[in-house]
Amino acid sequence: MNSVLNQVRNCIICKSHLSHSPNPILAAGRKSKIVIIGQAPGSKVHQSGIAWNDQSGKLLREWMGIESDIFYNPDKVALIPMGFCYPGKGKSGDLPPRSECAPEWHAKLLNKMSDVKIIILIGQYSQKYYLQEKAKKNLTETVRNFEKYLPNYFPLPHPSPRNRFWLKKNPWFHSILLPRFKKLISEYID
Repeated sequence: MNSVLNQVRNCIICKSHLSHSPNPILAAGRKSKIVIIGQAPGSKVHQSGIAWNDQSGKLLREWMGIESDIFYNPDKVALIPMGFCYPGKGKSGDLPPRSECAPEWHAKLLNKMSDVKIIILIGQYSQKYYLQEKAKKNLTETVRNFEKYLPNYFPLPHPSPRNRFWLKKNPWFHSILLPRFKKLISEYID
């Protein structure tokens, strides 16, 4: 596992597409039980070098019902983005994750993890990549139908503060989905 992690951390395949130096950010271990596949690091995470070290990460940990010490324990949780480097700013937020990363590295990483119980797919990029034709017509429908993807996958919206309107518009997320999600996480973490 360490060899693959080092290869990813030294990866520069997207260098020519970035306005800054590549800084691949991830955390994973051979014994990881929960794999979180997000989008790509934001500028704050790019600067700190710590995955999910921002407001989105704080909310995600709340959704999961776990503290930072468990979240950042690679024997418990692997943090693997679709794009390992901060993609830069776009017109309405960050650019999409670079498309080179997942095909190059995800299978190599996942093949090294023997104890994975579930893969959490955060946002449309990971959901389209992993669920393919099983993904619904949009993120809302995919997340609403989360039970169809169990026991392998659990789709979630991105926990970004930008998604507060989505969360208000979809009250079932807090009343139905989150209790099931937290229960599942507690079973896999123990």
